[in-house]
Amino acid sequence: MKFGIFIDLQLPRPWDEGDEARLFNEALEQVELADRLGIDYVWVQEHHFLEEYCHSSAPEVFLAACTQRTKQIRLGHGIVVMSPKFNHPARVAERLATLDILSGGRVEWGSGESGSRMELEGFGVDFVDKRPMWAEALEEAAKMMSMNPYPGFQGKYFSMPHRNVVPKPLQKPHPPIWAACSNRDSLKLAAQLGLGGLTFAFVNPEEAKFWVDEYYETFKKECNPIGQAVNPNVAMLTGFMCHKDQDTAVNLGYDGAQFFAYGLGHYWRDGIHTPGKTDLWEEFKKRPVTVDQKIEKERKKAGMRGIGNPKQLIENFRALEDAGVDQLILLQQCGTYRHEDICESLKLFAEEVLPQFKEREEKRIKIKERELAPFIEAANQKISLPDPLKDIPPVEAYPLIWEKMSAANTQGTPDRRPGMTAFWQMQVGGKRSK
Repeated sequence: MKFGIFIDLQLPRPWDEGDEARLFNEALEQVELADRLGIDYVWVQEHHFLEEYCHSSAPEVFLAACTQRTKQIRLGHGIVVMSPKFNHPARVAERLATLDILSGGRVEWGSGESGSRMELEGFGVDFVDKRPMWAEALEEAAKMMSMNPYPGFQGKYFSMPHRNVVPKPLQKPHPPIWAACSNRDSLKLAAQLGLGGLTFAFVNPEEAKFWVDEYYETFKKECNPIGQAVNPNVAMLTGFMCHKDQDTAVNLGYDGAQFFAYGLGHYWRDGIHTPGKTDLWEEFKKRPVTVDQKIEKERKKAGMRGIGNPKQLIENFRALEDAGVDQLILLQQCGTYRHEDICESLKLFAEEVLPQFKEREEKRIKIKERELAPFIEAANQKISLPDPLKDIPPVEAYPLIWEKMSAANTQGTPDRRPGMTAFWQMQVGGKRSK
């Protein structure tokens, strides 16, 4: 089993001047440390307007910084929101390819729809459109990175003419694609589409085995790839705080993991939020302990399996490894975790827990590759690109078009379209023709 860390950039109130800058710089230090320690992946979220819960609204910028401060760790979007109203597919393709070049081919393309009202309505997306928007944009962005030129597209949610989208990524045909999954149904859909499953849900080993087995059975029997390559993998999330003393680990890590789950509930399920005013951390601390909440708390204990001493973590993580989980993502920064505690936790994990999994992982990968090879080949046979343009239409600059249109005007009426002089004035002097 591989391991990743999770950059959520949580910042509970109260906020002081400079807190966001400190948070971002500390997160970059954590990524550098994870790289040195041999952790395999870092995943960086994309969320918008989710105060306190996630201040990571421009992951492509954060990951660009990571490309210059790391050498080995895989750099994952966890995720890119694919709706064209959030991110135009061509811009996604351009940014991913640029990151892939800058990182030496280390990018992982996590994709998703977004689901909170705060975000969807903030960008003018109707809830019922979010999944078809994701699918349409994802399929086309993969083609943009794979075709020279891209022949263009007329779709329901976005359209564009033929263009050659540059640069192209180092990883061919494009970086590995993942899909955000919050339940079994979405994980099954990821398998059907040949995508890795980023399961941002806390599950116990018994649930994990059921989810993983269903994913791989679905991949083998029903895969019809949406991208230009398949990526059969399942990653799962766990709360995380490692300390030699169990009680200390719980004291340091419990509230943060619970706040992560509380924030999910607030923005996605039952919260009432006043932008700029709601104090999420204060509400979290004052939450009443009802019978329903006690039940919910028990359910979330699955997310606490990464909080404890090294011996406990080895035992708990081995159970998830045995369940077939390909990657475990450590929720190392959330709530009010101190940077120093996060770093010490990661160091102890790398010293005493990680080595227990490294050797088995090499053997597991070889077995998995042999087992899946015929199914991957069968899925690859279903992948197709649109027919390339035989006669690529040229694209003339505006002044050439205006000149032709002016010459074609034989009615004797004044032509008020700008010529070259007017065009130059518009560009340089800001003047417009009347």
